Amino acid sequence: MSSQDNTPIIVGVGQFTQPVPEDLQACMSHYELAAEASRHAIEDANCATALGSHIDTVVGVRTFADSTPTWGCPFGGSNNFPRSVANRVGADPKRAVYEVIGGQSPQKLVGEYFEKLNAGECEMVLLTGGEAMASIKVAGKQKVKLDWREKVDGSLDDRGRFDGFHMVTRMEFEHKLLQPIQFYGLMEQARRGELGMDESAYNSVMAQELSKLSEVAANNPYSMYRAFYSQADLLDESESNPMICSPYRKHLVAKDGVNQAAALLLTTVGKAKSLGIPQDKWVFLHGYADTKERVLLKREKLGRSQAMAWALKGALSAAGKDSSEIDQFDIYSCFPIVISEARDILGITQDDPRPLTQTGGLAFFGGPGNNYTMHGIASLIENLRTKPGTFGMAYGNGGWMSKHSVGVYSTQAPTEAWQACDSQPWQAFVDEAPDVETELYPQGEAVLEAYTINCFKGNPLNSVVIGRLKDSGKRFYAVNPFFDAETLQQTLQGDKLGSTIYVEADPKGNRYAYSEQKLAEFSPQPVHEFKDSYEFNKVERDGHILKVTMNRPEARNALHPPANQELEDIFNAFEAEDELWAAIITAEGDASFSAGNDLKYMASGQEFWIPKTGFAGLTSRVNRTKPIIAAVNGLALGGGLEIAMATDIIVAVDHAQFGLPEVKVGLFAGAGGVQRLGRQIGTKKAMEMMLTGEPINAEEALEAGLINYVVSPDQLLAKAEELAEKITAVSPVSVRASMQLYNESSTLASTDEAVTMPHSVFDNLLNSEDFFEGSTAFAQKRKPQWRGR
Repeated sequence: MSSQDNTPIIVGVGQFTQPVPEDLQACMSHYELAAEASRHAIEDANCATALGSHIDTVVGVRTFADSTPTWGCPFGGSNNFPRSVANRVGADPKRAVYEVIGGQSPQKLVGEYFEKLNAGECEMVLLTGGEAMASIKVAGKQKVKLDWREKVDGSLDDRGRFDGFHMVTRMEFEHKLLQPIQFYGLMEQARRGELGMDESAYNSVMAQELSKLSEVAANNPYSMYRAFYSQADLLDESESNPMICSPYRKHLVAKDGVNQAAALLLTTVGKAKSLGIPQDKWVFLHGYADTKERVLLKREKLGRSQAMAWALKGALSAAGKDSSEIDQFDIYSCFPIVISEARDILGITQDDPRPLTQTGGLAFFGGPGNNYTMHGIASLIENLRTKPGTFGMAYGNGGWMSKHSVGVYSTQAPTEAWQACDSQPWQAFVDEAPDVETELYPQGEAVLEAYTINCFKGNPLNSVVIGRLKDSGKRFYAVNPFFDAETLQQTLQGDKLGSTIYVEADPKGNRYAYSEQKLAEFSPQPVHEFKDSYEFNKVERDGHILKVTMNRPEARNALHPPANQELEDIFNAFEAEDELWAAIITAEGDASFSAGNDLKYMASGQEFWIPKTGFAGLTSRVNRTKPIIAAVNGLALGGGLEIAMATDIIVAVDHAQFGLPEVKVGLFAGAGGVQRLGRQIGTKKAMEMMLTGEPINAEEALEAGLINYVVSPDQLLAKAEELAEKITAVSPVSVRASMQLYNESSTLASTDEAVTMPHSVFDNLLNSEDFFEGSTAFAQKRKPQWRGR
């Protein structure tokens, strides 16, 4: 049956691989590699007409170098990747598009642009992507400078790095879970536990699966690593095959050190006829589906992906096929679990002769960033053309089985008019499953559900686990304490899945152990006593008053974790010391009270955490009953303003400025800034400050009610001390009672409710020495002798 003219088809495929040349100046850039693959795709269409001038849309798969700042290319790149490719293949497209990150993106783009072609929004589309990571690594090691900078005029629809879908949360960030191999390691071990397999048996299955892939890669001329690996080669320890992150040795995972590119040329049946593109080049997309998974901790089963299952089933359903009718597959293979999971979902047994890769997989063929699936589709199409009428499936995966795109292809034309596929019903099945609840601050007894071991040069460094609290069923991440070698070794044994563990919350990463005694052994004890001196702060006592001076003027008194930890310890000691009744916090110098978080330190990659009591040991210190005065000696920006707002009274110099500039550097004021500012100065002014990042001066802050006094620099500490002396001259028990009642009632919106709220504040006051001393001194017409108890 002939297809309608608006039926979309793929007419050309191209791939290109460049081994790293001896002359590194001959290394091709990302866009040059992509252009070479695109030329092959155009040539593959076998058309006598030059097709470049007919391409009206060029879409680039985002390179790794443009995916995150940490992967940036040291040699530069194009300001318009799609048009750099277009210029090299004789195209001047109306539209140039640069896609968001994700290994599923090539297949997703095929579905999207088939729909646009079918609707008449475009006539010929070039999809392309390229990676030059092998050359980048070699040139970097040899300190050879390359110049790949290119500026191209013309429009660009840059869709950005991210599409609003979350794969990483605060919980992963705090436990340093930022690499795909860590997530897949956790998932792999969880799957092993679900199957009830020991390590040896499970590892053998992984090796068996990947050994088959390597056999395909060894015979693929486009492979970056053309070698066959036996199961023993994949599992045995060697210098070239160290453990990277359990259960993975190096040969078992995707290799991104490649110079590879691929391209697909899309058009319609009508356009192909008019140009004379031979019909034996036409390949049809019979069904496709795209789904997204929730973050790892919230999945019902850690070793499974419902979104993956529904994407595979959805594409088959749209094509009117079942898995037994698919002759050839290319399953994304960044890590073994993806292939194993696909087998289970599709019902493909280990002895099924159909290979699950057309290329050889990401560990052996190569893992060219977000663009691998385009190679899989190109190879699949080449093979389908040799067996007309058969069907093939390409599956792409992004994140950690997070984003999924599947397509079913054939040279056989659809029997009915081509229609766009709606993935919403399949996504609805994913979304309707309930989330597993998570716990940011876990405490108590739990079950170990998954683990992975981070390694350095093949040696175990530490373990990360996923556990589930027995009392609430909530999931959490935890790590073994750094010096707890015993817990690390127990986890390394591999037989602890399903075991009881004990967990304790900590800002540096929740800690776990296999006994309460071992956990307690490594629990840091809160400091409640003053040290003789501090590295990043100064501390002075004057009677009942404590003065704390932040002492990092070289960093504008910005705070890093060690400084924050010192301040937590200092204010812990302040609260524990009965003879200290009020505190003043200020900073060294006359320029800056605090510039907030030390961004330079944060960007350096060093260990980062915020104490439980928050920034400066104050912003999350709730229910304080001892007053603190902020003496703001200069700029109070970001965390600096958050520190000041966390105190009870603010005195500022006349040149002080107050602001929350976080939005200017891609952050938000999360240490109380957003929550406190509106409550202290009103919504409208607070919104202006938060959303523009613009500061206000001292007089504006005074008028807004943000601060209490504006003084000259020489009067700043005098005014703060005057206020502290007035506070310490009255009953400290009454002061604490007043603050306690304010704290307890401040959450109530109604004044009537706040006034009539039951409380025990008066009971506490009634049973204090100060209560009787106050009335006695008044009767005796003398000055009270406050005891603070």
